[in-house]
Amino acid sequence: MIPRSRATGRAVAYKVFYRLPVTMRRRLVRLAVPKYIVGAVALVRDSEAEGNGRILLLRQPPGHSWSLPAGLLQRGEPPVVGAARELHEESGIRLAPERLRPAVPNALVHAGGWVDVVFETEVPASTTTLKVDGAEVLEAVWHPLDDLPRLSRATANLLGHYGIGPMAGKVPPTGEPAA
Repeated sequence: MIPRSRATGRAVAYKVFYRLPVTMRRRLVRLAVPKYIVGAVALVRDSEAEGNGRILLLRQPPGHSWSLPAGLLQRGEPPVVGAARELHEESGIRLAPERLRPAVPNALVHAGGWVDVVFETEVPASTTTLKVDGAEVLEAVWHPLDDLPRLSRATANLLGHYGIGPMAGKVPPTGEPAA
């Protein structure tokens, strides 16, 4: 229970706040609430793969580990549009945003104010041409889920939320702090 004097103070503060112009209220809220960096991630599976399946992974500079197609959202960009854009920029795969569906969980909140919004899709690897620029992405390759290469720590943790890779079953569910 909130002490009476504190509750009264909150009530007065809210009355003052809601009498302010909307633009000023928005500015105050932006100053007071935490800020997040939001990225969009594409988890692309090979629709023709047999067995446990294959996923598309990228090797980016400096080239020591592999990651998923991903990147930061542009200001005002819907996450699914950002995921489709990053997928095309980094792998050459052009898909309409409607071809990407939200993964479950769709958003992963990481320590340090980072949020990944994850989308899944399937494409036939045999007829999908992969094209990388050699600068931002060195290589794009379909990897079997039961024989993944060395993954970046962030990618291993992210995939673990979806039951894939070395962190499968070891990553705490979204919203729970790591032990």
